Amino acid sequence: MRDARPESGAHQAEPQRALTACPAPATSAEISPCRARVMVVRALAARIPVRASSMAMARKMRLSVRAPTVMWVVVVADDQSAVREGLVLLLGTVPGITVTGEAEDGEAAAELVAAKNPQVVLMDLNMPRCDGVEATRRIRASHPHTQVVVLTTYSDDESIIGALQAGALGYLTKDATRAEIGRAVLAAAAGQAVLDPEVQQRLLSAAVRAPAAPPAAGAADPADTDLTPRESEVLRLIAAGKSNREIARALFVSEATVKTHVNRIFAKTGSRDRTQAMRYAYTHGYADPH
Repeated sequence: MRDARPESGAHQAEPQRALTACPAPATSAEISPCRARVMVVRALAARIPVRASSMAMARKMRLSVRAPTVMWVVVVADDQSAVREGLVLLLGTVPGITVTGEAEDGEAAAELVAAKNPQVVLMDLNMPRCDGVEATRRIRASHPHTQVVVLTTYSDDESIIGALQAGALGYLTKDATRAEIGRAVLAAAAGQAVLDPEVQQRLLSAAVRAPAAPPAAGAADPADTDLTPRESEVLRLIAAGKSNREIARALFVSEATVKTHVNRIFAKTGSRDRTQAMRYAYTHGYADPH
């Protein structure tokens, strides 16, 4: 009986050691198969949480990169189907723009605006039934939040002034590049005017040639419309076709400050928009027509 106890204890200890340890390798340079499996399992167990967290982080980064940005809805109006389809394809390559409809004349453009409520209409001028100027006037009257950018082959004074007076915020000729068209549409969606350099020069020349209008009855005293040096500087930059952001960068001030100056300039000069302020600058000596 006394000899059986150690034997029994030895039998109990041996399975425990077998579960908790692998046989020692024959030499220090060898690793037993059992030991190797344990090392692999431990390594995998240690690496799995890191990989999972890395994959989760990568997924979050991909989602943040692919998160949809603001998309501006645009309608294209042109009576030539080839030009219209080309513009749709061109705008489809500009980030932030989606084309929601095409119109073959001004009537169809006005109807599309009523149905789709886009932010911008890219408008031709010479179209049947209803031309671009009349369509622009109707759209701006019924949907003031929809801006119009004219894209046409015409750059004569009558077409330019007629479109701008109808409410167009941008005016480009059809030799404009993809980047220029995309920039004009995005600027119009943000409420900023963009004029083709040639169009801008013709407009300013016409403004300089136009006789000064007589003061209206009850108009403010000229002394009250004097601009401060900073407002004069902002007006000169407006006349040069600069946006609020560009003016802010040029003067090293915030956009909010520029907007305050622009609003004061509009109030003092009686201008409804940047085009009228531009004309005021050239007719009152705040900008050089050359």
